[in-house]
Amino acid sequence: MGDPFGVYVHVPFCASRCDYCAFASWTDRDHLMARYAAACVTELGRAAAAEALPAATTVFFGGGTPSRLPGELLAEILGAVARRPGAEVTAECNPEGATPALFASWRAAGVTRVSFGVQSMSPHVLAGLGRRHDPAAVPGAVALAGEAGFEVNVDLIFGGPGESDGDWAATLAAVLALEPRPAHVSAYALTVEPGTPLAADRARHPDEDVQARRYAMADAALGGAGLRWYEVSNWAVPGHECRHNTLYWRQGDYRGIGCAAHSHRRGRRWWNVRTPERYVAAVEEGRSPVAAEETLDADRRAFEALALALRTAEGVPADALDDEPELRPLLSRRGDRVVLTLRGRLLADELSRRLRVPTILPA
Repeated sequence: MGDPFGVYVHVPFCASRCDYCAFASWTDRDHLMARYAAACVTELGRAAAAEALPAATTVFFGGGTPSRLPGELLAEILGAVARRPGAEVTAECNPEGATPALFASWRAAGVTRVSFGVQSMSPHVLAGLGRRHDPAAVPGAVALAGEAGFEVNVDLIFGGPGESDGDWAATLAAVLALEPRPAHVSAYALTVEPGTPLAADRARHPDEDVQARRYAMADAALGGAGLRWYEVSNWAVPGHECRHNTLYWRQGDYRGIGCAAHSHRRGRRWWNVRTPERYVAAVEEGRSPVAAEETLDADRRAFEALALALRTAEGVPADALDDEPELRPLLSRRGDRVVLTLRGRLLADELSRRLRVPTILPA
């Protein structure tokens, strides 16, 4: 079968832009949709011919808002991706974008998993984030996805302006009461990205102590419902982990398609031009859409592999961290590896700076 291989397709179109978002997304480029999809198909064909791309084990449509792209255009792009039997194919969806027609077209095209951008079930918290969907749309959207036969993931954000512990507890309870119950939940601490409206408004910046408390609440609620943490921000019913994201965390190879998409093959990383119009023009004119690239040396690649593994339930070799008394409450020993405790997960970034590459890394 060969090693896992992923394809990521970036869909940069949005109806509105959230105040915390720093992704490559635009609200005024919908007129480019058909040309953009055609350019993605062309880039895939050129990559398959020039780079001997393996058949994909996972495909992920992210954004932006993939559900804003007409279903037939997403199907055109997915149809150009060579996939192995049983490949996981995920598409992100805003709750208000869910319709029977869209999901029927996705299902026919080969999508297997839908990831809903829910963020919160409290209207005033969504307003504080600059989100414009109605949480009342979420149960119906999830029900439609279940009826269509998709696996369901829900994305949440905690620590937003105006959010109380009660709001967060209510959001978690509402998500766990959805039918079908999501087998995968991602919960991210609100991050202030430079250049966003959120960054310019200090009154809306999150409090780290509050976020730590909300993380512990999420871990307790999700764990109590049978979802196991397998990466710092991700919980899943065993067997329902996102294989595409797991590929990233294991430093696997993947090919990015579309504007601003990143790729990785055997230590070489490269990324495409950021704006959709520049991307479309480059592909249509027969030019490469690649903006820049870098190649990791062996030491940096080994260190990054450890930093990624530290965030997962697989952990790192025990000798990648010093056995210091102050670190012991942050780590749990499992055979010859150490895994972050709940407290350790809250300090994952700090702990990653103390990693060292062991003399012999496991194969």
